[in-house]
Amino acid sequence: MRVSVIIPTRNEAQAIGRVLADIPAEVVDEVIVVDNHSSDETPAIAARMGARVISEARRGYGRACLTGLACASAPDVVVFLDGDYSDRPAELPLLLAPITAGRADITIGSRLAGPRTRGALPWHALFGNWLAASLITHLYGLKISDLGPFRAARADILRAVDLEETTYGWAVELILKGAIRGFRIVEVPVSYHPRIGKSKISGTLRGTIGATWFILSLIARYYFRREKSNMPGSA
Repeated sequence: MRVSVIIPTRNEAQAIGRVLADIPAEVVDEVIVVDNHSSDETPAIAARMGARVISEARRGYGRACLTGLACASAPDVVVFLDGDYSDRPAELPLLLAPITAGRADITIGSRLAGPRTRGALPWHALFGNWLAASLITHLYGLKISDLGPFRAARADILRAVDLEETTYGWAVELILKGAIRGFRIVEVPVSYHPRIGKSKISGTLRGTIGATWFILSLIARYYFRREKSNMPGSA
C-alpha cells in the first residue's frame, strides 16, 4: 500500500522539523509539504529533511491540500497532517489501521476522543467543533466528535468525492460528501498537544467564529442540496 502524506504549511519553521522527523518512514512512501507563502525558513527546512516541497501562491488551507493531492505520486492512501506539531505524526499508523484492515474508507483523528493536553484547544474551538459535529450527527446520521485535520483516506475515494473547498470548508467537505455517498468514515482517537507557534484560525476568537460560521453554512448547504435531490421528480 503506497502512502502519501500531505502537510500544508505557512510559517511553521519552529515546528516542521519535528513533524517531519516523527513521520514513521516504514509506512510512508512520500511526504509533500505544500508551502503557502511562508516568510520564514519553513520550505528550506522541509527540503533539507527530505520532503518534497511545493509552493502554492494562492492562499487557503484547502487550496494547499488540493495542490498537494494533485501532485501526489499515485498513492493508495493519502494522509493529511498539519505542520504545527499539535497532532503527533508517530500516531499515523493508528489512522491507517482501519483502512488497511478494510473497515474504513476515510479515517478522522479525533482530538476529543483521545488524550488531550490541557489548553491545547481553546474553549471557542472546542465549542465550534462540538456544534459542527453535533449537526453532522443529527443531519447526516454520522456519529463523530471532531473535525480534526489529522485524517487519512483511500485515494480512489478522494477522487470520487471531487473535493473543491479551498478555505475553511476543507475541514468538513470530505466528511459531508463521504457521508452522503455512503463511504465508511471511522473516527480514531489521537492525542492532541499545544501547537508550536500561533494558530491562523483557532488562535483567535474572531478566526474561530469565522471558520465555524463558514463550516455550519456548508453543513446546511449540503444537507438541503441532498434533500432537494431526493425529492420526487428531481433530476
